[in-house]
Amino acid sequence: MFPPFDSRNSFYRSPFGAVEEGTPIHMRVLLPHDLRCSNAELAVKYDYDYDWVFVNMYWRGPFENGTDIWECEFTPDRIGLYWYSFRIQTAEGPRFIVPSDVDRKSSIERSPGRSWQITAYKKGFKTPDWPVGGVMYQIFPDRFNFSGKEKNITRTDLEIQNDWYAMPRWQPNQHGEITNTDFFKGDLKGIQEKLPYLKELGVNCIYLNPIFEAYSNHRYDTGDYLKVDPMLGTDDDFRELCEEAKKLDIHVINDGVFSHTGADSIYFNRSGKYGDGGAFRDRNSPYASWYYFHQWPHSYNSWWGFYTLPEVNETDENYNEFINGEDGVVRQRMRDGNSGWRLDVADELPDLFLERLRKAVKSEDEDGLIIGEVWEDASNKESYGARRRFLLGEQLDSVMNYVFRGAILDYVRGADSKYVMDSIMSVCENYPKPVLRVLMNSLSTHDTERALTVMAGEPLNGRDRSWQAHQKLTPEQRNRGIKLMKLASGIQFTLPGFPCIYYGDEAGMEGYRDPFNRACYPWGRENKELIEWHKDLAEMRKSISALWDGNLINVYSQGRLLSYMRTTKDSSLFCAFNSGFTDMVIDIPPGFIYKGEPLMGTKVQDGRVVVPSLGTAFIVKKSENPDNSTY
Repeated sequence: MFPPFDSRNSFYRSPFGAVEEGTPIHMRVLLPHDLRCSNAELAVKYDYDYDWVFVNMYWRGPFENGTDIWECEFTPDRIGLYWYSFRIQTAEGPRFIVPSDVDRKSSIERSPGRSWQITAYKKGFKTPDWPVGGVMYQIFPDRFNFSGKEKNITRTDLEIQNDWYAMPRWQPNQHGEITNTDFFKGDLKGIQEKLPYLKELGVNCIYLNPIFEAYSNHRYDTGDYLKVDPMLGTDDDFRELCEEAKKLDIHVINDGVFSHTGADSIYFNRSGKYGDGGAFRDRNSPYASWYYFHQWPHSYNSWWGFYTLPEVNETDENYNEFINGEDGVVRQRMRDGNSGWRLDVADELPDLFLERLRKAVKSEDEDGLIIGEVWEDASNKESYGARRRFLLGEQLDSVMNYVFRGAILDYVRGADSKYVMDSIMSVCENYPKPVLRVLMNSLSTHDTERALTVMAGEPLNGRDRSWQAHQKLTPEQRNRGIKLMKLASGIQFTLPGFPCIYYGDEAGMEGYRDPFNRACYPWGRENKELIEWHKDLAEMRKSISALWDGNLINVYSQGRLLSYMRTTKDSSLFCAFNSGFTDMVIDIPPGFIYKGEPLMGTKVQDGRVVVPSLGTAFIVKKSENPDNSTY
């Protein structure tokens, strides 16, 4: 039986997914003839508008299995979100076609309620081409590699860890505070030394966690935006890193922490480390307007209540000019050689600030990349009482795709793949195509537990740091975890977007939350099998155009089997994954049986593909794009 409507099937809605403003969308519903429908309408409204607009649908005749076709066309004429469903008049009174809970197909109900989303984005919206087909690599600078070059550090309020393989400091100090002031001396020269390794890994973009002068090892408490932290090296070291990386076609992007500064900064200067100036110590400071004081100097707005992170007023003209102006921080670092920015807590940055930042980046380099930290669906995110406009073509190019991360990790831990595919398709349906192609798809980050630990270790369940510090995967858990890591990364590298490896994930690093997810890269102790697997995945991405901008088609996803195709007019890739405990032998989609080439050790028997337990299968073919594809 055909559903009345399926927003992810081009028979019912074409084109699929987000559209440029001014793009006509063809809508079609199938209604049982015995409903005796006398009138059908598309009900649509613009985001927060109160009133719905009703667009008449036209009867196009009978279809199959006792159904009738009704259809219409709708054109979103401005950027933003639209919500839609269908109202029909039947012999038994009015009825409504609304989304079902799981697969977003549809059901016929007596009352309205749920609705589908249309994202209309700015006409001509483009994102950079250089990330497409490549791999991103996230580096926590203090923990990736030490060049051996000692620095002239005058600070005494820190601890130097001389054992590279030691656990990061996790105990509070005598005042009960976690200061994050233990350093392993990783530096920019150390990263530069490892550029050949990253090139072999298939990396074409390095994302650096903050590198600017700060008090802590994570450096999200910026002390001076205009200076590289002396623990990491110099401004010249940064420029040289970018220059040498570009010789290998590797781009570098920086972490932009613009919603707050450190209390120990040249701008705020709570403890006086920068002399007598700063907003905390001088009411007439040129930085005073950056901050909001309830009662100067001790009562002020701070990020999530941390007094060490005073919030800035991003709409303050002086601050905006300092960050986004002609000679501001954003442009200066791009002139130093970076290729864009990852924006910390982007959902806490006002629209005006983000729009000005985009102009600054694109005026410096139209191929500059802007990625925002947004944990939820960024297309319909609300914060500070308003719908955010991150992905409409005037702010971000991309976001950190925590939705895919959650779906992948749920799947490898046993979730039914139909729910996993629904999460994946919701992103593909809601995000503009220019965004989808450069989505930052991670399995781990500096803010999360390591993927290997999540997949194979004992669940955290809110346990404290002491418990986390004493946990390590058993040999059995680790062996299983390596298999699961290969399974998860196989999905990560074949979904729409830009896969990002958190440093050391490819080497088998484990660890619970901060600071245990921020240990040093295990040079000389890597899991070579996992590294080679990631190299092969990167080579597959580079060589198969279907993984660059290809459509995503759900083939069959239910239970422990997840399978889909990526397709373009030039190539198609069939991907199958098995999170179960027994091998599966499944049918191959038509066209792959005789023309397909198995990849990554995939086995084909008698025209069917073997998907091993906790394993993957990939088959590629050069072909025309199937007629029934959706993105």
